[in-house]
Amino acid sequence: MTIKDVAKNCGVSVSTVSRVLNQHPDVSEEVRQRILDEVERSGYIPNNSARDLVKSRSDAIGVVVRGTGNLFFASVLKTVSDEIERYGYTMVLHFISSDADEVKAGAILEREKKLQGLLFLGGRFDYTPSELSVIGIPFVCCSYTNCFGDLNEKDYSSVSIDDFATAYRATEELIRRGHRRIAAVIPSRDDRSISELRYHGFLKALEDHGIPADENLIEETGGCFEMPETYEGVCRLLKRTEDFTAMFLLSDTAAMAGMKALEDHGRRIPEDVSVIAIDGLNVSEYAIPTLTTLIQPAEEMGQESVRILMNMLKDPHYTRHRLLDAPLREGASVRSI
Repeated sequence: MTIKDVAKNCGVSVSTVSRVLNQHPDVSEEVRQRILDEVERSGYIPNNSARDLVKSRSDAIGVVVRGTGNLFFASVLKTVSDEIERYGYTMVLHFISSDADEVKAGAILEREKKLQGLLFLGGRFDYTPSELSVIGIPFVCCSYTNCFGDLNEKDYSSVSIDDFATAYRATEELIRRGHRRIAAVIPSRDDRSISELRYHGFLKALEDHGIPADENLIEETGGCFEMPETYEGVCRLLKRTEDFTAMFLLSDTAAMAGMKALEDHGRRIPEDVSVIAIDGLNVSEYAIPTLTTLIQPAEEMGQESVRILMNMLKDPHYTRHRLLDAPLREGASVRSI
């Protein structure tokens, strides 16, 4: 897809499309919207300017961070920045919202900054080859992998924990401590992403230990990991039932919101309800009580992602997929019964 194709499909001149893309005011709103809709529909990626076409490729590595408020990503990003600099490259950082298209953002960044490689910190789990055809440089998926998509594993690299297995182990830890009435507050059961993987790990642990999954103990927050939505989700669960002794939440920040909801409803932690999560954020060590959680190794994840990307730059056939261990950090939010 070229700018000429966009112009032809919209029935306008190339210069009109160019004016819209460069935010010139001298185009009617109706024409402007028609062009923008076609750009979105076709997936056309504009260059920032004609001058970019003659630039030589820089020493830059692009890092696209999906989710501006993700505390875990912040801890990974520091290591990524240090490692990129250590290898002699410059980091070009770009933040997008949690519902934005990281592939399109990366493709635009590639063209505008003449990147050598890309690192996606957070993203979708279900890419297709056609969607990623707009990326013309090596890239690494950091903190996730393409388990719901149909990419060839030789076409990209990834570094993550095993979300299914980690959720299984978190749930098993509660079961080991005697809990059988275990609630789960999750963003979504079927979002083809991290939430679905961790939810099914939770269910599998229950199944393997002969514990029936109780629909009454599962609450969805509408696809959102944010603290206010999790707090409200736990409040809804408590209004429906208090017949549980433990709760599994998918992230440390969600767990801290859930702990506040429990306390606000007179439920003591861990005396009345044990709480476990996944992430291992430093901030959750200061929760009251200290959160029991499985640690995503942020530093190792950042180091491995950059190391793999550097090898991909040297060898066009090099790809790797690393699943990192997520050890248990014992806190004070889980007790045996």
